[in-house]
Amino acid sequence: MREAGWKVERACQMLEMPRATLYRWRKRWKEKGTRGLEECSRRPKRLRYVSWSIKLIEAVQELREQYPRWGKDKLGVMVGREDFHISASTVGRILTYLKKRGLIHDPPRTFKMSRNPIKKRLFAQRKPKDYAIQVTGDLVEIDTLDVSLVPGRHFKHFTARDVVSRWDVLQVCNRATANHAKHFLETVQQRMPFPIKAVQVDGGSEFRAEFEMACQQMGIRLFVLPPHSPKLNGCVERAHRTHTEEFYQVYATDDWELPTLNKVLEEWERIYNQVRPHASLDNLTPKEYIQSNYPHCLPQLSHMY
Repeated sequence: MREAGWKVERACQMLEMPRATLYRWRKRWKEKGTRGLEECSRRPKRLRYVSWSIKLIEAVQELREQYPRWGKDKLGVMVGREDFHISASTVGRILTYLKKRGLIHDPPRTFKMSRNPIKKRLFAQRKPKDYAIQVTGDLVEIDTLDVSLVPGRHFKHFTARDVVSRWDVLQVCNRATANHAKHFLETVQQRMPFPIKAVQVDGGSEFRAEFEMACQQMGIRLFVLPPHSPKLNGCVERAHRTHTEEFYQVYATDDWELPTLNKVLEEWERIYNQVRPHASLDNLTPKEYIQSNYPHCLPQLSHMY
């Protein structure tokens, strides 16, 4: 290109390379001819040499053999207790040095944790990502809560919450079984003033068997949460806190039997749905919210209202 009369700037544009590189090649070509254009070694002129003592390497190796699953951070603390003042990074380089020479080996990962096989559900499924929640009844979250009014006596509190209107249905049972969950689902259908299209529950055993069959027979879609994800049922989880703080911690006594408790809880359910203002509904009650936005649901209100 130079012999053809090209300027340096034009040659660099054509070759798509920096100007400094072209000058560097030209200097090497003038000094050594065509051999100067061959690829040179890029090895640093000054190399970093290890400054570890044999005693330090042996100390790290001994500790690693004694605790084969410990890494550089823990071993660095242990080495420091033996009056070696080195960093964790230095311990890591020593471990790499020992591994390359075959002086230490990582223990094999042969142990496998046993997990219970996940049984395939016949009707329940994960909620599809494209499932739209637009009107009341599109999704009702159901969950249970442990209630202990006196030591040694426990109840299972069932809560169902419509995620659109915040309408709640409450009931208490002795145990959380699939049969009790089935009867609670029937109660939810009776007390909610709108048809239920889908129900979302966690993976508890009470939401299997009879409960799953009841959902299938009623034509209600059943969505099951992934393991360890209660946040996806956040509406009903927040409802548990409200009923605990505003009902059980205020009105509940230790001499109530199950029928009496359910009767009083039913009255609290009426207050919650028709009297208590909800900040999430612009200080409307669930009934007022439904009346303003979904008036066609009101004629289906249960006789208890």
